[in-house]
Amino acid sequence: MVCLFVARRSTRSIKVAKKPKTVLKKPKVIAKKPKVAKKQKPQVKKKLATETLSSNVSECPPLGLESLKVKDNQLRASSFKRRGLGPHRGRLNIQSGTQDGDIYDGAWCAQYKDKNQWLEVDARRLTRFTGVILQGRNSIWSWDVVHSYKVQFSNDTLIWRYSSCLLVLQVFEGNQDAETPVLALFNTSTVARYIRINPQTWYQNGTQGDICLRAEVLGCALPDPNNIYAWQTEPTESRDKLDFRHHNYKEMRKLMKSVNDACPDITRIYSIGKSYTGLKLYVMEISDNPGKHELGEPEFRYVAGMHGNEVLGRELLLSLMHYMCQEYKRGDQRIVRLVKDTRIHLLPSMNPDGYEMAFKKGSELAGWALGRYSYEGIDMNHNFADLNSVMWTAIELETDRSKLINHYFPIPEQYTSEEAFVASETRAVISWMQNIPFVLSANLHGGELVVTYPYDMTRDWAPREHTPTADESFFRWLATAYASTNQVTVYRRPCHNKDFLRYNNIINGADWHNVPGSMNDFSYLHTNCFEVTVELSCDKFPHASELPIEWENNRESLLVYMEQVHRGVKGVVRDKDTEAGIADAIIKVDDIDHHIRSAADGDYWRLLNPGEYRVTATAEGYLPSSRTCQVMYDYYPTICDFNLTKMPKQRLKDILAKGGKLPKDLQLRLRQLRMRKLRVTTKAINQRRAAKRAKTV
Repeated sequence: MVCLFVARRSTRSIKVAKKPKTVLKKPKVIAKKPKVAKKQKPQVKKKLATETLSSNVSECPPLGLESLKVKDNQLRASSFKRRGLGPHRGRLNIQSGTQDGDIYDGAWCAQYKDKNQWLEVDARRLTRFTGVILQGRNSIWSWDVVHSYKVQFSNDTLIWRYSSCLLVLQVFEGNQDAETPVLALFNTSTVARYIRINPQTWYQNGTQGDICLRAEVLGCALPDPNNIYAWQTEPTESRDKLDFRHHNYKEMRKLMKSVNDACPDITRIYSIGKSYTGLKLYVMEISDNPGKHELGEPEFRYVAGMHGNEVLGRELLLSLMHYMCQEYKRGDQRIVRLVKDTRIHLLPSMNPDGYEMAFKKGSELAGWALGRYSYEGIDMNHNFADLNSVMWTAIELETDRSKLINHYFPIPEQYTSEEAFVASETRAVISWMQNIPFVLSANLHGGELVVTYPYDMTRDWAPREHTPTADESFFRWLATAYASTNQVTVYRRPCHNKDFLRYNNIINGADWHNVPGSMNDFSYLHTNCFEVTVELSCDKFPHASELPIEWENNRESLLVYMEQVHRGVKGVVRDKDTEAGIADAIIKVDDIDHHIRSAADGDYWRLLNPGEYRVTATAEGYLPSSRTCQVMYDYYPTICDFNLTKMPKQRLKDILAKGGKLPKDLQLRLRQLRMRKLRVTTKAINQRRAAKRAKTV
């Protein structure tokens, strides 16, 4: 049933409640219009209810409890058990710490267990409230769920009125489990400044269970005539004219095609494979020569949507490709330089199956985990080959450190079999990594505000432990490049239970939590590519109204991080005689125990902080070559080319294999080698003969 009666309001609220009254007249007119048979009436009523509900949902966005737009001082409660269970923790999808009982428990919990308890939200201005979303408590020890509740409104916190329907106080249905968000839309939207959630029944565990909840409130702020200064209003728009909304799979493809049509000279769309259900993993390439690897031009990638319900990265990459196309056409020199000097690859959705599941539920109702995993239930953040253990086992068993490898670790055979529990999406990304010589990458996630860098896995499988790579200092540079230019990471409260501000919003991944089989570690140990993880927002699935400001927060960071691919040294390793590029030449940097390799054409890129380095290039069949390279703070990398000379034996083999004649210098060298071998063998024979004669005598 759709209630058409306007709830009672105080004298103050009647003056500002003109809009709700107008809205509420509409269902009355519609209800009288159709004259249908009795059998069809229930269908009509159901349709009317659906139309009214969907209208309310689309009308007003969340106030921002989950996204932290609503500040801690806007939340009050009748009582709370302790600081860690205070009203500031009554936010949708907020997570508890590893141990309950600390200051970061996962909900607001009332101190008393009666029907007079409430959680209050101050919208700070007159707001048309349309609904509430409720969750239980996130806890590893307790099961705390509110089954039903009432809602109150006030303009001054002195006079309160309940949400009602036909003069009957409304009681809304709450939760049956701790994680599934439940939406309750008000039959009549109400204008007020304050709203209270008043629990009526809750889970009883034999000792009168606690009243605990997490919540989000839906509401539209009304124009405030007293708010006359622009600086008093938080920005909600972007200066860039982009398509700020959530795009499902079809809409994503449509947007990517529109960008390709607008900028065909610098863009190309290609697929690296398919998801389990057959959705293609589309990549947008942005380059001045799409489809080709150009000698000396580094390859960069952004990957988003590994967890399908962490959607902000997806929308940021769609906005980024749209933005770069627009700015390139406008002649923005920064974008033009990036496009001409870099081959950029953007994969907006690594897990499209998971995204579609979350998208169908909606931004506030998907919960913390729905859509996180692949269709098969695989967490792709743990699905790459564990090369860390391979490396550390080799270090423990090998006594001669000169025999140890420190890069390009092969994938274990059992991982490559068809029976291995590896997602089709993971296999596609690994193949992509092997086909393109990526230099730098970032993996975009959500649910926190921090940038993490390898290693993500602890050496002794501890829950958390600082586990640095040989390139620790440069990884910190990369993480800082993104975090320090992000507009939202400064001066804000922690999202959940970890305060990353004291780490300058960057942290070693393993020092946060242990993640075996991460894409970051695999990328570093199996390829040349350095990769970090960017946790973009407290809210995994921000409402569409938040997307413009999220783009503003991250635009500069996305561009600055891409520019870091041009830091360090680069060059080409060539054969001195033929001047052909040498593939798989090993590039070593003194005092950094991690090498990289040249690409198919002999070009290489070694990311390094500013400083002076001794760099050595080696290749099979060639004499090694070393030189000192100075890395500056400039945008462009230092050029360090190498011309390698073949070893005499290798030169001889190559010439004879081609049926050629030996040059004079090689003939002389060969003669000398043979004479030296002859002398050695003759000396050995003479020594054996002398020993035999002495024994006979």
